[in-house]
Amino acid sequence: MRKILIVGGGYAGFYTAWKLERKLRRDEADLTIVDPRPYMTYQPFLPEVVAGSIEARHAAVSLRRHLRRTHVVAGSVTAIDHEHRVVTVEPNTGDDFELSYDLIVVTAGAVTRKFPVPGIAEQAIGLKHVEEAVAIRDRLLTAFDQAAALPPGPQRQKLLTVTFVGGGFSGVEGFGELLSLATALLKRYPELHRDELRFHLVEATGRILPEVTDEPGRWVVRSLEKRGGNVHLNTQITSAVDGHVVLSSGEEFDSELIVWTAGNGANPVISRHTDLPIDGRGLIVVRPDLRVGTDEDPVPDAWAAGDDAAVPDLASPVAGARTVPNAQHAYRQGKLLARNIAAVLHGRKPKRYLHHSLGSIATLGLGRGIFQYRGIVIKGLPAWLMHRGYHVLAVPSWERKTRVLAIWLTAGIFGRDILSLASVQRPRDAFVAGGEPAARAGRK
Repeated sequence: MRKILIVGGGYAGFYTAWKLERKLRRDEADLTIVDPRPYMTYQPFLPEVVAGSIEARHAAVSLRRHLRRTHVVAGSVTAIDHEHRVVTVEPNTGDDFELSYDLIVVTAGAVTRKFPVPGIAEQAIGLKHVEEAVAIRDRLLTAFDQAAALPPGPQRQKLLTVTFVGGGFSGVEGFGELLSLATALLKRYPELHRDELRFHLVEATGRILPEVTDEPGRWVVRSLEKRGGNVHLNTQITSAVDGHVVLSSGEEFDSELIVWTAGNGANPVISRHTDLPIDGRGLIVVRPDLRVGTDEDPVPDAWAAGDDAAVPDLASPVAGARTVPNAQHAYRQGKLLARNIAAVLHGRKPKRYLHHSLGSIATLGLGRGIFQYRGIVIKGLPAWLMHRGYHVLAVPSWERKTRVLAIWLTAGIFGRDILSLASVQRPRDAFVAGGEPAARAGRK
C-alpha cells in the first residue's frame, strides 16, 4: 500500500484527497493530509461572512467530516525532504515529528504578503481565513456601539473609519460588503450620521480588480465612490502606527479598523524549506500534468497544484504564462490531481491541465456585483445574483449548499444579524471582572 501525503487542506488539497478516496481502493493507498486548520476555507464566501450574510461556519468545510478515509493531521509542514521521502511536521500542540511517504502532493497554499510598513503588523488584520472575516465584522459592530455612546469628535470619528489596503478581488469584495453592512447599520443607530462614515480603499496601482478590463474596473470605482467610499489609486500606505494612517499622497487620518489584502506570497515551506525545484518567485516548478519538475528533468512521486505551484497556463496565448492563483484554478487542479495520480497508479497516462476561464465575478455589497467574460459585462443586481448562484453550486457538499441557502433565505426575510460577538475572543473577561466594570476590575 502506497503512502500518499497531501501538504495543505485548502481547495487543491481538499479536492485531491476527496476525489482520491473515490478513485482508489482502500488497499491501494493510505491517505494523509496535513493542515493547521481542521477545515477547508471557501474563500469566496469570506466577504459575505464579513457582511453577516453567511454564518462563519458555513464558509468552512470540515476535513474530518468529508474526508472519511484520510488521516487528518492538525499541524504545519515546516520542511520537505523529498530525497528521503520525509517531511517535518509542527503540530498545533506537542513536539515536531517526521512523516514518511511514498508520494507527495504539495498544495500548501499562499500566505498573506506583508510589507514593512510601520504599524501594520500591530494594527492590521488579513482577510484570508474565517476567523479574520469574523473579527472584521465584530470589530465594525463593536465600533458602532462604542461610537454611539460618544459625542462627535476625533475618537468617535476614528471608530467610524475603516481602511482596506489592496484593490484585488479580496480587498474590493471585502470593502464593498463591509460598506454595505455599515450603511445598513445606520438605520439602527440614530445617534450616528451617514457623513461620519469614512471608508478608504488604498491601491498602489492605477486600477482595481486587475482580472477585469479597464472600463469595468472604472465602473466599480465610481460605484464604490457613489456609495460613500474613498478609493485612493496610485497610492501607498506609508505608516499605520497606533491606527494613524499616513498615505503617500500626504493624506492622514485615524482608522480603528485596517484590513490588509495587498496580495499573496509563497508559503515559506515552499520558498525556503524544500528540495523540490522552485522558480524565481518561490513557486514549485510544475509540468502541465501537475507533476513536479520539467519534461527534461522530472521529479518522481511529487505532484503540486494551487497557489504555490507554477502551473503552465495552456489556455493562454502568451508563451510561458502561468495560471493565476485563484479558486477557479485550485478547485479544478485538485480534481485533476486526483484523476492523474489514480491514472499513474493504475498504469495509465495522466492528462494535462487546461482550463479556459469562465470569467471574473465579484460581489460589491448586498444586491451589487460585476461579472465579465471577455467582452460581456454584467453589472448590479444580475451580477450579484450570478455570484451567489455560482458559488452556492461550487461550495463542496450538499450539506454546505443547503446551509448557505437557508441562511440567505433567513437574511432575506429578517435582515442580517447585527449582533457583535467580539467578546468571545476574550471569554474570561466577565469571569475575571465578576460584574465590575472592566476598567475598575483591571485596577484590582
